[in-house]
Formats: sequence, C-alpha cells, structure tokens
Amino acid sequence: MSDNYLNFSVDYSHLKIYDEYSVDDIRSPLVLSVPHKGQVFPKEFLHTTAVSQTELRRNEDSFVDELVIEATRHGIPMIAMNIARSFIDINRDKIEIDPTMFYNYPNPELSMGRRCRLGLGVIHRITAKNHPIYKGLLDYNEVQERFINVYDVYHKRLQQLIDKCLKKFGMCFVLDCHSMPSEICTLLQETQKIDFCLGTLFEQSCPSEMHTFFKTGLQEKNYFISDNCPYSGAYITFNYCQPRRKIYTMQMEINRGLYMDEHSYKKNYSFSNICNNISQNIINFSHFLLDLKK
Repeated sequence: MSDNYLNFSVDYSHLKIYDEYSVDDIRSPLVLSVPHKGQVFPKEFLHTTAVSQTELRRNEDSFVDELVIEATRHGIPMIAMNIARSFIDINRDKIEIDPTMFYNYPNPELSMGRRCRLGLGVIHRITAKNHPIYKGLLDYNEVQERFINVYDVYHKRLQQLIDKCLKKFGMCFVLDCHSMPSEICTLLQETQKIDFCLGTLFEQSCPSEMHTFFKTGLQEKNYFISDNCPYSGAYITFNYCQPRRKIYTMQMEINRGLYMDEHSYKKNYSFSNICNNISQNIINFSHFLLDLKK
C-alpha cells in the first residue's frame, strides 16, 4: 500500500445508522438482524477510495431486509444496518483488524486473524474483486470513531432487543440474515446449487430441534439447504450465543441468484415468491419458539 496518509473525519450527525421494525410491540422471542444490507457510504470515506462505489457494493447483502420484512408485521423485531459493509463490517470482532492498513497503529507486532490476512477484517482492505479499497494508509484514530459511531451503536441496540425478549419471554433467538454470491453456491456443490446455508457454529449455537424446524420449512418449499458450509456463522452468531441463558443464534445465508440480478443490483421475477417463502418460514419458526415455552 502507498505511504500516502489518509487523514479525514466523517460527519456522523446526518447519518441514520440503522432501521428498526416492530421493536415496541414485540410478540415473539425471535430477533432478526440484517448487518450487511447497508448502502450508505459516508462521502468523506468515498474520497479516500481507489475503486468505484459499484465495486464497493459487491459484498453487500442487497434486499435482504426486504426479503424478511413481512415477518416484522407479525411482531418479530428487526434491526437492519444502513451503513455500507465496506466502511465497517459489524459482523466482525473489533480485534479483527489489519495493522498494515494504518500509519499509526499502536501495536504493529500484533498478529492478525485469518479474515484480516484475507483483507476482510472489521475494516476491509480489499473488495470482493480483490482490489485494494484505499488510496493510502488510514488513521487508526479515525477508525476508532467508526467503532463508536457505527459499530457500537448497532450492537448496543441489538443487545437491547435481545434483553427485551429475555425479559418478556425468558428466551431469545437471533436470526442473523445474509446473502451469498451465487457463484459460491454453485462451486461448492457438484450435484445441486445451494439455495440456503444455515450456520449454527457446527450445532453449537442452538438446539438441533430449532435448526431442524427452520431447515425443514425451507426444504418443504423445495430449496436445497446446506448446513455450516460455506458459512458456519460469524461474529454475531458467535458473540450473542449464550445457551445457558437461553439465547440462541443462527446465521441464514440466501443465494442471491434466487432473487436478484447480481450485476445490475435489481430484483428478478422470483423476488416476491422468495420473499413470501422466507417470511412465512420465519413466522412459522416464531410460532414454534412460542410453543416451546408452553
């Protein structure tokens, strides 16, 4: 990376960090989290990037909030991030940071995790096309501002929703909703493309009966489901999973090719049907969770 130092400051006062739905009248112990649908790029950030905004969107989970929004009309709360993933990835741990991206990182000898080495830590170094995002080296202090004004704001609200469900129902299930490139879904499965991947940290994040109920509902709609491959669950699935407190999690990945044109970022003719199927499965799952309490 160039020795050019990128010194800028983002004005967060005009940014709406997240949207939320059905958070006042919660009728279900199920919380929907959509961390990667954001399409808002701070203008100060865009001035420092070496790639187009279109390329920055390649790792975005387009329309995922719309695919599940019908479920919120049944008292299922949802929080959905508005800020783009390429600015800060809230489905990563804060420690997943690449020291080589900064001109003033305080602990340069600190070893990096796997995602950082790949360029996809909490602050992405590269795009989905493997191109460097920034024109130079970042200010570590500016990234701390991203944590305070975006990352912490989302996670604080998600925790509040979890606590609210725990207080009302004595349990909570967090369904972390994502999408995955259709290319991955085809490459990993020789005989049939993957329609959905359900990540349960290899059966550690929730009881098997919960995972099985959700999976069976999708299979009954003739979708092909893969468990924990290619995604077993990332930070949100891991961080909020506390089975002893009856807090369970699962990461749902949806094949983007099912509902959109991945090059034009437009919904395809199947969008409405996919939306109905996913939302109904979530609603049914919500009823299943309520029945477990009885």
